[in-house]
Amino acid sequence: MSPVALTIDGNRAEVALDRPDKHNGLTIEMLRELTRVARLIQNRKDIRAVILRGNGPSFSSGLDIAGTMGNPLGVARNFLPNPLRGTNSFQEACWAWRRLPQPVVAAVHGHCYGGGLQLALAADFRFATPDSDFSVMEVRHGLIPDMTGAATLSRLIGLDKALLLTMTADRVDAAHAARIGLITEVSEDPIATAQQLTERIAERSPHAVAAAKRLFDRTWNASARRAFGIERATQLPLILRQARFRR
Repeated sequence: MSPVALTIDGNRAEVALDRPDKHNGLTIEMLRELTRVARLIQNRKDIRAVILRGNGPSFSSGLDIAGTMGNPLGVARNFLPNPLRGTNSFQEACWAWRRLPQPVVAAVHGHCYGGGLQLALAADFRFATPDSDFSVMEVRHGLIPDMTGAATLSRLIGLDKALLLTMTADRVDAAHAARIGLITEVSEDPIATAQQLTERIAERSPHAVAAAKRLFDRTWNASARRAFGIERATQLPLILRQARFRR
């Protein structure tokens, strides 16, 4: 049985981490499955939005350190980057969701630590239960966040807060996470909230939604001049498309 479960309901995909007895501790197998499922979704034009969640008591407790580090050869092999993508297997398991043209909403409950947090941060939106908690856990193990956390943390919450969470490895509750921008919103039922949001987005043009996601990703750290050029280049195909439909 796959440790990552995919369910497609109409034009929405739900992807669940499915290792509940281990609080969805991430293994190399799970990382590969996350990448595989993301690519499958990317090729499905009928899927308009994605919900990412965890089965069992937690979203994810992070990388299964004991299980993963017991296979040093596997770690080394998966640590090498793909020269075309610029990511290794650990990074691609998170960044593959950022690459999707469809919006991705993470529904978080329980623990969201380490690699699990970096996976949630790769989503476009994060809704979390009031009793969920978060931690950039890696420093506790003498490591740094290296599953794309450096690219997402500072963008979402600013450099100082990103360093504070990383250097202390403190656990923070959902209220604090929302206050600093780590999550989008606290929700009593994050899956229902995610479903409502994806239903609203699915009513919009999928071409415009994908273009908006691509636009903000490409312009976030760009100069104003470059951002304006990317805006024009992104908008022109949409204008031409609308013009064809209006004939």
